[in-house]
Amino acid sequence: MNNNIIYRLDWLIILVYLLLVSFGIINVYSATYSETLDGFFDVSQPVGKQVFFLVFSFFIGIIILSVNSKFFEQFALVGYFVTIILLLGLFIFGKTVSGATSWYSIGGLSIQPSEMAKVSTALVIASFLSKFQSDLKTPRTLLKIGAYVLLPFLLIVLQPDPGSALVFGAFFFPLFREGLNYAYLIIFFSLLFLFFITLSFHFGIVIGIISLVIFLIYYFIKKMNPKLKIWPFIIFLIISIGFSFSVDYIFNNVFQQRHRDRINIVLGKEVDTQGVGYNINQSKIAIGSGGLNGKGFLEGTQTKGDFVPEQHTDYIFSTIAEEWGFLGSFFLIFLFCFLISRMILQAEKQTNKFRRIFSYGSAGLIFTHFFINIGMSLGMVPTIGIPLPFISYGGSSILAFSIMIFIHLNFDANRLNDW
Repeated sequence: MNNNIIYRLDWLIILVYLLLVSFGIINVYSATYSETLDGFFDVSQPVGKQVFFLVFSFFIGIIILSVNSKFFEQFALVGYFVTIILLLGLFIFGKTVSGATSWYSIGGLSIQPSEMAKVSTALVIASFLSKFQSDLKTPRTLLKIGAYVLLPFLLIVLQPDPGSALVFGAFFFPLFREGLNYAYLIIFFSLLFLFFITLSFHFGIVIGIISLVIFLIYYFIKKMNPKLKIWPFIIFLIISIGFSFSVDYIFNNVFQQRHRDRINIVLGKEVDTQGVGYNINQSKIAIGSGGLNGKGFLEGTQTKGDFVPEQHTDYIFSTIAEEWGFLGSFFLIFLFCFLISRMILQAEKQTNKFRRIFSYGSAGLIFTHFFINIGMSLGMVPTIGIPLPFISYGGSSILAFSIMIFIHLNFDANRLNDW
């Protein structure tokens, strides 16, 4: 490693990263603890495998910090197509776990290409938008960007692993930063709002809510702009009602039964605490029982009793909240907020567009995982099975997020260097 770069590294981000991965190892150990567990380095157990991947991530990180920043842009497209080939290979050589063919089995370890696809997609989008004078207001640029995102998205959906695929929506963050029209964001949240209110209420009530909201928007804008025409709002009302008509078909024919059940639980339409709602119910019990200070390391009754399924992966936040309490949970959330905010602030200081877009994309991916995973544990969003970055058990996950952090550190350390 270049000695000069050591002095230019952001050691605060490194400290936060080390705190997160260390906290992750401790809680994976606790969530999988048994009398037969032979310490943190028992590679036959989840915690040992996690330590192995963490050490491997450090090794990869040292290499990343030693590489010239130009390398990542020059080989972004190559890396992207390598991950696409790996995703395609899963349909022939992949291992199926819980109905999803998402892993390659290599010895006693499993590799999930979809995690690497997030890194390669972030790099290729940054490369495309920086290498060419791309205008995000033109259909041609939007189609190319859409193709880069949709290709891995669709391959992951076909595994089927819709949870990992949905995370690719995080790439809206860097696109909006680079000039994508905010109308797309308004349309997205409008459709999401329509989708959930249609599932929650009688159709007649839904039409009333839509009409009222559109009328109020028109009324207040009309007061500021008397020349405003009403016909665009009438067209929007017709389209909204038409979309609401299609919601039932989409819900019942596109979503699988397990997804429908999870959405219904979040909406309060089904309360099956012994069936599909068991995970969320037990997670809430574990979180609530932690109190202010928690029950202590290895002292969580829900955790030790293994009442929360997937408590070392998707629901690891319940283990943290039970054993470390509100204070421990708050500290974890603070670390994530600090990390994401600092990455964005450093991205804004970048004079190089490629570096800025990648850092925004990485921050967006970390935020999306963080928000959805904790929301799942609290029962605020449907369970879609994605890990908590740096914390949840999963070698591919910790490797992918570590690569994002080390590439960001490389870019930030070389911020003042000529491209």
